Amino acid sequence: MKINRLPVGSYAANCYIVMDDKTKETMVIDPGAEASLINNEIKKMGGKVKYIFLTHGHLDHTGAVSELKELTNALVGINEKDEKAIEKGGYVFGDKNKFGRADIHLKDGDEFQIGDIKINCIETPGHSEGGMCFLLKNVVFTGDTLFEGSIGRTDFEGGDFKVLIDSIKNKLLNLPKETVILPGHGGESRIDYEKMYNPFL
Repeated sequence: MKINRLPVGSYAANCYIVMDDKTKETMVIDPGAEASLINNEIKKMGGKVKYIFLTHGHLDHTGAVSELKELTNALVGINEKDEKAIEKGGYVFGDKNKFGRADIHLKDGDEFQIGDIKINCIETPGHSEGGMCFLLKNVVFTGDTLFEGSIGRTDFEGGDFKVLIDSIKNKLLNLPKETVILPGHGGESRIDYEKMYNPFL
């Protein structure tokens, strides 16, 4: 499994390109801006994009979805609650013209594949109502739910501090302690580190 992290846009939101080594099947997580840059990296890797998945619907994570879909012909997946927030123009949610329409509404427990790699979908509301995390092997992509030493904001539309803490404690902290955390902003961490040192937890 190859993972390429690209901080994109003015908020330096992490876009991840994840590729199965054998088949070159690829998923892109949170293409927030700079579709041509992301597409160029996919081409360098030799990836064939099957899915574009969103951890949530905020503008810094969704701004390049429509353009990247056009370039790759991939299927777009997001939780239905956040797609609805985009459609109604919710504060800090993405522009519906830059997002387009989802092909898949992601739910807790959904499973997908790229090559031999299983994608496990974990619903983690709190930062937004439709927050999702994606577990692939020993790596979990947490979007703006959980960061190194911090957690996502809960003062935006659909945010709820108690719900976010419950999501993290009940859905993420029970993953194997060596699981690598790749968040929506900043650098990586691990489940055991966050359990021990994250002041919010």
